Amino acid sequence: MDRVGVLVVCYGSRGVAMVDSFSRSQNYAADIYVVDKQRNPYNVKKAKKHVVIPDLDVEKICKFAKKHEKMIDFGIVGPEKPIINGVRDAIERETEIPMICPTRKYAIEGSKVVQRRLFQRVVPEANPSFRVFDPKDYSTLSKLKRNLNVWLDELNNKVAIKPDRPAAGKGVGVWGDHFNSREQLLEHFLSNYEYGAVIVEEKIDGEESSFQAFCDGKHLVPLPETRDYKRA
Repeated sequence: MDRVGVLVVCYGSRGVAMVDSFSRSQNYAADIYVVDKQRNPYNVKKAKKHVVIPDLDVEKICKFAKKHEKMIDFGIVGPEKPIINGVRDAIERETEIPMICPTRKYAIEGSKVVQRRLFQRVVPEANPSFRVFDPKDYSTLSKLKRNLNVWLDELNNKVAIKPDRPAAGKGVGVWGDHFNSREQLLEHFLSNYEYGAVIVEEKIDGEESSFQAFCDGKHLVPLPETRDYKRA
């Protein structure tokens, strides 16, 4: 069985699932080099080399990759933060290790506004109605509230509020769950608005699933459908 060296950047169960899958490969004997946000006992057990980098700093991840470059055939990254901060760009610039994750330029997880506007261009029929409220567009709070209230009236308050910046899901608020009145909604909105642009979009009810695929620019390899399990 051929050996393959894999760099895996981990945070939480997603990373563990990747480590587990590589370790159970029936086609290759995988030597796994793990960068963990925290010490995960399972990853420690399965890894050829294991390091904890609590802030998942790109420079430190790159240093680990360079140290073991001759033993690593490719890398894959789970958490969004190092992807957004350009971990692929850095590793591929400093080493010969090809990385499976977006470059900084195409890490659309870094901006929900960019995501929504991209979807509006390519799949408008699948995009919910939305408005972007950016502090640079409003000189006064009263003007902001006036425009926000017009939009809320149009959607009958049934909205989802999402900060533009990555917030690990903690900044998102949904009508009927996080707030049940216009006053509560405004409070949630302003708690995000003080940090930058906020999206207010129509609330969509229904089951959620995700479809993803690997692409090298010429080939598309679909992955199994997945879904989030929201809290009860």
